[in-house]
Amino acid sequence: MAVEQDVRHCTRCGAPVAAGEGPRAVPTCTACGHRHFRDPKVGVGAVVRDAEGRLLLVRRGVPPARGLWALPAGYVDAGEDPREAAAREVLEETGLVVRCGAVVDVYPGGGGASFFLAFEAALVGGVLAAADDALDAAFFPLDALPEIGFASTQDVVARLRADGRA
Repeated sequence: MAVEQDVRHCTRCGAPVAAGEGPRAVPTCTACGHRHFRDPKVGVGAVVRDAEGRLLLVRRGVPPARGLWALPAGYVDAGEDPREAAAREVLEETGLVVRCGAVVDVYPGGGGASFFLAFEAALVGGVLAAADDALDAAFFPLDALPEIGFASTQDVVARLRADGRA
């Protein structure tokens, strides 16, 4: 599948950019030869459980999957550590402070991200309150979950159930 060209003029010299050919074509400046690579958008999320083993989920207030439930998640900003980005997203969406640790898995694109990293996260503090783009935030027992919006969250749930600590 060819990458859609969104660069029309070179960011270095302003000359027109040629689309290139082939399935992985890279737009290239017709004057200076600079290649304009499209950087992937990295999504991150946190798998947070409370003392009773319930899973933290947020009800999404924005597309995709608006109104459905998912891990607290968002995008990594340029120069940001992915674990810190996941912790920031938890704080922004739920008011909770977490410390992110091991990678649960890396998932293929979905929800606007090129790929999504899910991290285990330890609850450190804060007060649960939905904020930012979350309509609601709550802890759920693994046997009584609301409608889940993403395959990555469904996979995390399946892993937690299989782990036997549910």
